[in-house]
Amino acid sequence: MEYISPEGLRLDGRRPMEMRQLHAELGVIAKADGSATFEMGNTKVVAAVYGPREVQNRSQQLQEQALVRCEYSMATFSTGERRKRGKGDRRSTEISLVIRQTMESAILTHLLPRSQIDIFVQVLQADGGTRSACINAAALALADAGIPMRDLVASCAAGFLNNTPLLDLNYTEDSGGGPDVTVGVFPKLDKISLLQDSTYLEQWSKLVKANRLFKEEWIQNFLLIFLKKFWNWPQKEQKLQLST
Repeated sequence: MEYISPEGLRLDGRRPMEMRQLHAELGVIAKADGSATFEMGNTKVVAAVYGPREVQNRSQQLQEQALVRCEYSMATFSTGERRKRGKGDRRSTEISLVIRQTMESAILTHLLPRSQIDIFVQVLQADGGTRSACINAAALALADAGIPMRDLVASCAAGFLNNTPLLDLNYTEDSGGGPDVTVGVFPKLDKISLLQDSTYLEQWSKLVKANRLFKEEWIQNFLLIFLKKFWNWPQKEQKLQLST
């Protein structure tokens, strides 16, 4: 299948380095301490945050920092398939872990010892890029709840199809079988908080000699486009650094 036309356009009319329309809204759930919806094209996600509050299970209480929990789910009507996913399925568990770890790296948990923060994220409509949309929605919901954070988290995914790097894959492109990578950054800190690639990323070494350099520059260029478009973060010459 050809994902890029001779004119250099993708199936939905975008150019390779063009993102889908982005939209966010805060305070969408009245009874949550913080909430947000985030849309990337036809992908729509809602996130709700409860806390900081008393730890429900005292055996899980952490004396020197907050306990962060996350639950990810997909609405039954979110895709063309009306197949109900259980809360404990492997993919949901994996994405819940990724979101939790990414948010933990952003939250100043040491300022909230012996407390609990619950993050609930649900995909209402899925058309590719759900993982990044969930991370963006969760970060906004935390900010809406007034949770102290070292920085917001901005996330975007990209892939490689028809020998062309593509930013912000939709479902058709994401299902194309090419390598892809999801990146999350702290914009003001100039640090990468998440770097998750597909198992096929090693195949890129066949396309370029300096695979590591290629991946770093590729991620840098595409991520800067995303940050400048949505988070109004100016482009900078220095390299982003991995968060510690």
